[in-house]
Amino acid sequence: MSDLPEQDPLNPDDSVTPVEILPPDRETGEAWTPEQAPLALPLAANDPSLPIAEVAETEQQQPAAEPPLFQSYTQPEIVAPERIPNLGNLVMLGLLVFVGLLCAGLLTWSAMYFHLFGVATPQQAMTDIRYILGSQALAYFFTFGACLLVFPLFWHESFLAGLQWRGRTALKQGRRLTGAAFVCFGLAIADGLLFHETADTPIEKLFRSPGAAWLLFAFAVTLAPFFEEIVFRGFLLPSLCTAWDWAIEKSTGKPARPLDANGHPQWSLFAMIAGSVLTSIPFAAMHLEQTGYAVGPFLLLVCVSLVLCWARLSTRSLAASVLVHACYNFLLFSIMLLGTGGFKHLDKM
Repeated sequence: MSDLPEQDPLNPDDSVTPVEILPPDRETGEAWTPEQAPLALPLAANDPSLPIAEVAETEQQQPAAEPPLFQSYTQPEIVAPERIPNLGNLVMLGLLVFVGLLCAGLLTWSAMYFHLFGVATPQQAMTDIRYILGSQALAYFFTFGACLLVFPLFWHESFLAGLQWRGRTALKQGRRLTGAAFVCFGLAIADGLLFHETADTPIEKLFRSPGAAWLLFAFAVTLAPFFEEIVFRGFLLPSLCTAWDWAIEKSTGKPARPLDANGHPQWSLFAMIAGSVLTSIPFAAMHLEQTGYAVGPFLLLVCVSLVLCWARLSTRSLAASVLVHACYNFLLFSIMLLGTGGFKHLDKM
């Protein structure tokens, strides 16, 4: 009769003792005694001559290591994704605009020093259309170049991608956006019929300069829409929408809205409405000096800006608002071109 213990039908593994599963001592050939078994377990786990199954079984018998005392402090910090552009990016843009204006001013002073175009004083430069538009263009280009270098370092994507340029989307919505430009043009006609400002505004004086009308035409349908939309619909509008949603989240405890597939924020309806209104007021105020601080043009530009904000938000494309802006300016200058016989009779304006 065998001296081995009987097998328990409910737990077959209980019939095997630790001595029976241990291999014999390689030096003496004798089996390990029960007193030596605790020493044999770690040796068996490190013995390369044992089968893999036996090594795994011995490893399971080792006590589990206790977690480190400061394990909670070693976990990676979960950082919420950044919503761009935000108010911090807007402040950074303001600094870059200041740098651009400073560089443009230095070049303008250099041009006056060398009497370029016969201009030698700031008073002459302020009435010369070539200096007025030239200095603005230089400020635009210097600022844009700095943006191309600085913002990708923080956004980890290209400058225009961070502003949701999406030119193909604007082209696909070409008819719809052109219709929006005609709506703005209709608002301009209605504004002219309702408000009869007869003041000799600075913009009208500029048109009377030789060749100024054509330069203004080219500037208004190319550089002006592009750079103005970058500032107002590229930075200011998204920053205000994000700030509005952020304030609601902090005051009510609501979770932040998830980003879209491209990593850009998705705003609430109230945030987009508030952001559009708050963006349109400074946009219209920027042109007050040109229009002689008249009420009619100010209200018109507020309405035009709201349409531009709609184009930007509804398509998620900055190129869309640029296209509407450029088409609107083109329509305005085209009607002026036809009404003055190719800018030859500016007294009919």
